[in-house]
Amino acid sequence: METHTKKYQTPNGPVEGVQAKWPGFNILLVTGSKGFLACPAIDVNACQRYGVAAALVESSPDNPIGTLERFPDRKITKTNAKAEELGITEGMNVTDAFALIA
Repeated sequence: METHTKKYQTPNGPVEGVQAKWPGFNILLVTGSKGFLACPAIDVNACQRYGVAAALVESSPDNPIGTLERFPDRKITKTNAKAEELGITEGMNVTDAFALIA
């Protein structure tokens, strides 16, 4: 397994991406002080039960996020209630959501 990180600057401060990479599979997420955005391997409803704002980013086996460099070029596909309280909505550009979790 490999682990990579990347910082993204937003108008509200930095957020940090983390990628755990195995052969043929990745888990990617970007974290901020108010919550996180993740690939569909994460259960945002379970995060809601812990009071954590979480949203999923578009990814599929035929069009995976794949790298932290590609993460900002995606859209939000699912949110939990805590993420919605921050203003994160389905269809939102990921870079806009970065600023809301910073």
